[in-house]
Amino acid sequence: MSQIVDLEAGTIHVGGCGDGHATPEKMLLRYANRHGLIAGATGTGKTVTLQTLAESLSLAGVPVFLSDVKGDLAGMALAGGTDPKLAQPFADRAATIGVDLDYQPFPVTFWDVFGEKGHPVRSTPAEMGPLLLSRLLDLTPAQEGVMNIAFHVADEQGLALLDLSDLQAMLVWVGENASELRLRYGNVSAASIGAIQRALLVLETQGGDQLFGEPALELSDLMRVDASGKGVVNILAADRLMQSPRLYSTFLLWLLSELFEQLPEVGDPEKPKIAFFFDEAHLLFDDAPDALVDKVEQVARLIRSKGVSVWFVSQNPADVPEAVLGQIGNRVQHALRAFTAKDQKALRMAAENYRPNPGFDTAEAIQSVGTGEAVTSFLQPKGVPGIVQRTLIRPPLSQMGVIADAERVRIMAASALGAKYGRRLDRESAREVLAARANEAGEKAQAGVAPGRTGKGDDDLFRMDPPGETHSHGRRYSPGDGAGPARGRATGSGRRSQSDSIATTFGKSLARQLGTKAGQALVRGILGSLSRGR
Repeated sequence: MSQIVDLEAGTIHVGGCGDGHATPEKMLLRYANRHGLIAGATGTGKTVTLQTLAESLSLAGVPVFLSDVKGDLAGMALAGGTDPKLAQPFADRAATIGVDLDYQPFPVTFWDVFGEKGHPVRSTPAEMGPLLLSRLLDLTPAQEGVMNIAFHVADEQGLALLDLSDLQAMLVWVGENASELRLRYGNVSAASIGAIQRALLVLETQGGDQLFGEPALELSDLMRVDASGKGVVNILAADRLMQSPRLYSTFLLWLLSELFEQLPEVGDPEKPKIAFFFDEAHLLFDDAPDALVDKVEQVARLIRSKGVSVWFVSQNPADVPEAVLGQIGNRVQHALRAFTAKDQKALRMAAENYRPNPGFDTAEAIQSVGTGEAVTSFLQPKGVPGIVQRTLIRPPLSQMGVIADAERVRIMAASALGAKYGRRLDRESAREVLAARANEAGEKAQAGVAPGRTGKGDDDLFRMDPPGETHSHGRRYSPGDGAGPARGRATGSGRRSQSDSIATTFGKSLARQLGTKAGQALVRGILGSLSRGR
């Protein structure tokens, strides 16, 4: 019997192929970051394959992130072999494919956007950016333009957008100053502001506001290895999150973009730095604008050089755009059913993505493989696609199915991350700053100073925070510290003189934008930055 993971050879034993499934089908660790696809109809074994591959990568010391859409991946925290109905069939399968079936638990960290079945996982509006937020809220192009203006002004004025209340306050301010902003950025209609605010209110009532706030998720907490050398398996509880498909897909897309932005280039590593499994991948592309799909394709193409292995899990390969499929080198195709002409066409297209095997017809094999069996192809040395094989997938080592609530609570209580993310923070940000400015304006009005003026004749509308104040990314900088706003956020200059003409003002704004783009590689994440170029 052979090992499941051979670190010396750099291989993972995925299953058995050939006559009697006795020939090992292996995946090379150094090509695992060329991305993968797990596809197949409901009930054909996709989830078990996902669990098996996640276990293998963990055994190889690779941290894993996956979404648990049905609650049955939580069993990875416990050793398998406890179900008498599965014990003998799994033992027979392990003997057939020639692997040791050493049942064991895996180091698991539970996460949950709603903070119920895992540690709270949060982002901020500033980090997510206007493009992803616009998709999450299903905004029209005109409304997305207003969202871009709100973010741009927040950047200029050093207003930290840390939660939804900050964004709501910023939109109110933009609406109140629409006439002044129109000269610099274009039309800002009250109807667009109102539509965005209503969409934010709906998101808030659905619980989506819990995604935004601090402390925000640090990627280093996803990329951990336990004392035994196993990669930590990060499981996102997504059964409730799936009730809001846009929130689900937008969050995972944001996470993928953060990995792309923050991780350094590593070239072609011996094994991935982290593996990212995107279950129900079709939700990522449903109704997505072409610009967003283009960016997903760009991220998929470039993120592999940062050691990130992305696996798309869906019912049909056709759910994934052709440009993204072209970046996938490792494929596990479970059975597809072809009852209609459309199904038969999809079956032929799926078969054409494989390097033919003279021993069988690929399309026929995709139709006829049983549960736990799949048509597979993994990259070979020098990145050459492997010949398609009919493969009996290795059985999982951890428990299959849900776990008791008490067991989940125990695992969460033993994690040090509970203390870090359990308590929500509420620092001074855009809402408080804008409220303070409104109070200041009211006091000046009572003192006989015209609203919006400082008393020295300066225009206070686009006032910038002095050095050392908090900027929209939430960090503080002091003059001369050598640091700058994170991810390309503008610091701004001093107050403008009343004598500045519109052309001069526009020129200064444009110069700042160009300086920002030249000085920083990305603004608010690779996907969020797209909106600036639209």
